[in-house]
Amino acid sequence: MDEQALMGLNTNADACYRPCSATYVHTVVFHVIILINAICVCFSHSDDHVKFFCFQVLEHQIKFRHGTLAAAQQQLIRETLMKWLQAQLMNVHPEKPFIRNKAAQVLALTFVMEYLTLWPKFFFDILNLVGLNLNGVDIYLRTLMAVDAEVVDRDILHSPEETRRNILIKDTMREQCIPALVESWFQILQTYQHTHSELTCQCLEVVGAYVSWIDLNLIANDRFVNLLLSHMSMEELREEACDCLFEIVNKGMEPVDKTKLVESLCQVLQSAGFFNIEQEEDVDFLAKFSRLVNGMGQSLVLSWTKLSKTGDAKVSAETLRAVEGKVPLMLQLLIHEDDDISANIVGFCYDYLHVLKQLPALSEQQKSNVEAIMLAVMNKLKYDDEYNFENEGEDEAMFVEYRKQLKMLLDRLAQVSPELLLEAVHRVFSATMQNWQTVQFMEVEVAIRLLYMLGEALPASHGAHFSGDTTKTSTLQSMMRTLISCGVSEYQHSSVTLEFFETVVRYDKFFLVEPQHIPSVLMAFLDHRGLRHSSPKVRSRVAYLFSRFIKTLHKHMNAFIEDILSRIQDLLELAPPENGFPAPLSSDDQLFMFETAGVLIVNGESPAERKQALMRSLLTPLMEAFRMLLAKLPQEAGEERQAVLADCLSHAVGFARINRLAARDTCALINKHTTILTDLRRRSECACANQVSPFLQEIFMPLVMAIFEVLSRPAEENDQTAALEKQMLRRSYFSFIQTIASSGMNEVMASQGEPENIERVLFTIIQGAVDFPDPIAQKTCFIILSRLVELWGGKDGLVGFPDFIYKHIVPACFMAPLKPTFDLSDAQTVLTLSECTLTLHMIHLKRGPECIQFLQEYLPSLQVSAEITQVSDTHLLPSGFKHRISLQPVKIKVQFNFRKLTHY
Repeated sequence: MDEQALMGLNTNADACYRPCSATYVHTVVFHVIILINAICVCFSHSDDHVKFFCFQVLEHQIKFRHGTLAAAQQQLIRETLMKWLQAQLMNVHPEKPFIRNKAAQVLALTFVMEYLTLWPKFFFDILNLVGLNLNGVDIYLRTLMAVDAEVVDRDILHSPEETRRNILIKDTMREQCIPALVESWFQILQTYQHTHSELTCQCLEVVGAYVSWIDLNLIANDRFVNLLLSHMSMEELREEACDCLFEIVNKGMEPVDKTKLVESLCQVLQSAGFFNIEQEEDVDFLAKFSRLVNGMGQSLVLSWTKLSKTGDAKVSAETLRAVEGKVPLMLQLLIHEDDDISANIVGFCYDYLHVLKQLPALSEQQKSNVEAIMLAVMNKLKYDDEYNFENEGEDEAMFVEYRKQLKMLLDRLAQVSPELLLEAVHRVFSATMQNWQTVQFMEVEVAIRLLYMLGEALPASHGAHFSGDTTKTSTLQSMMRTLISCGVSEYQHSSVTLEFFETVVRYDKFFLVEPQHIPSVLMAFLDHRGLRHSSPKVRSRVAYLFSRFIKTLHKHMNAFIEDILSRIQDLLELAPPENGFPAPLSSDDQLFMFETAGVLIVNGESPAERKQALMRSLLTPLMEAFRMLLAKLPQEAGEERQAVLADCLSHAVGFARINRLAARDTCALINKHTTILTDLRRRSECACANQVSPFLQEIFMPLVMAIFEVLSRPAEENDQTAALEKQMLRRSYFSFIQTIASSGMNEVMASQGEPENIERVLFTIIQGAVDFPDPIAQKTCFIILSRLVELWGGKDGLVGFPDFIYKHIVPACFMAPLKPTFDLSDAQTVLTLSECTLTLHMIHLKRGPECIQFLQEYLPSLQVSAEITQVSDTHLLPSGFKHRISLQPVKIKVQFNFRKLTHY
């Protein structure tokens, strides 16, 4: 053996030894006999890293080269592993855990490769060798868990061939060795339960892993169950014993057999006193026990569901009684002060409510159970005194997740008995609001929270909670009236403040019914309770909620617009943090405020001139601050300060870049303003358009770049809401461009400085016409292209635009209708085709015979027939562009017509 090479295997070895080790490893790995002899020596080496390396090399041989080894070499590997295992039996000090784990992995790999063919006595050989030797049993149990990972574990992805092999291995094990393995587990548990708890827990873990696919009668018998129950009373074993029983209960079985198993286990546990949880102080054990009870309850519910479908009413009723019998214990665990214990029983509670939902009528006891669950949920929703609202960590995150589980229960309760839930929430809410000044914050917060949660528990179409069912609407209106008028928004705790505003916005439709409450809520948003709150977290959230509130109720804001704008003016100032003092709102929060201001101005009832003045007063300070910071940027020496200023500058040009909705609405805002100017222009009041054109020229590219940035943001593949928002933003953007092009303000685009700017805008229009399967946007894009060809496609048009026509616009007119997504059964698609052909007609009008010549050269590139390439002037007349185009290899035949396109 090369000692220098072995020294290089240590992770802490000098660098000079490592190249030697690499060469040595390469040589040894590919010479099997040398390899195995070397490993025999290395097993006795004093360095743990060398031993680990030896097992890694063996693992490599077995996993990747086993099939190429000769029979003698395979036998040599088996003998080597058994010699190592035998040596462990006599070791006074066992190997390090990572060595034992790696050895178990190698043994498991050998088992998988050879059990069905070369080593059918694998487990018998190991059992005969290790007996009940402490070190040997440890390796044996680790090997069993490694075999489970290789053969059984469903979380590991296997190829179809490996899956078939694993099924065959399990079938063979059931026939040949499982009874012997189960007997060995019993002997190990019995032998070491009082002396070696760690080894006993290891064995219980093995039983739990294997019970899912072996004969349950081998485990679910008197001697094994009694042994497990005795472990439930041992402090060091009870948690693992609970997990083992949980796996037994979760084993797939016929519903009648499962019900008998669960009932017999419950009787034994109850007789042993485990159901008296109020006397149990070990919360870790109770968390495991709660999980066990949850498993038993869910198993019974599943059995009832299956039996109720078979029509066996008697057996189904017995199973339902078994479920009902576990409800008192479930309620005790649900309301336990420890949230982990409570969370572990939520699944059974949810399934039980689902059972009640399916029953034709509830008994008095069942109604009582529903009410008890409801009260438990309301109580457990409360924050505790230790919750850190300013610096939320792992514990706080876990409670938030727990609250989400409780919300699911509340939603299910609403499905079982909506009247009872509404009555209970009303009772709790009213009692708390009457005395909110003297009640702890968690009581006040949860009362408002329950009102908020009713919005989802008792859903209404488009948030219309205040129409329809009289009982529901009157109760909700009463609670909202109380929320706004009782003064609870003054409560001095951030959680109550946030819940107040969240609830106000959740039920914003209430103010359509009772608009007299709008002024008081607006003041709450604008003063120390909202945007001026001492907590940055509250200010940030309120900025967003205020934006939503204004969007919904903008039609009712006309009387308050200028007052609101004056009150938020200082919050819109563009100023970097000075001397370490942050601004009242972050850049992102300011974006919501800009959006809110824009929505107020655009949707107000003021004359166009007044809207224009308000918009200028909103944007002029932003532009001035931008110029000032831009001039200041080169003067700053520190990189950190430069980065701060650069961030402010980015914020200034990207105020529309709040999110998809904000960018869309900002675009719609400018679009609507430009539409007003178009109407004025039609009345020959062109001076107004001339005044606004410089303003649009200044903001055009920043706005467009902001929209590009939003559209380029990645979104979750299945996020349909995000996809719809992007689609709406894209449509608004194209409508904005169309309005500019059609209102005589095309110089806004033409005068954007660098040619790359206008090219980028033009390419987005081509992309919208061809690549996005949205016929509404495609139609708009072809209208824009047709208009731009009319404006810039002649001899005196924009420089370089004729090249753009032939390189991009003409191909777009053909490629868009030939897309598989171009659905002619859709009316909007037919309109898109009409605009597409009108664009071609406009190109012909502006370019004349040159267009015909280009088409005769271009169409062959689409692999169309020679007949089709013979295009003449008559084909491009509005009534007569009719050609069949057959593309290969797609084999789509399409008939083009300026008014009609049909697939053949």
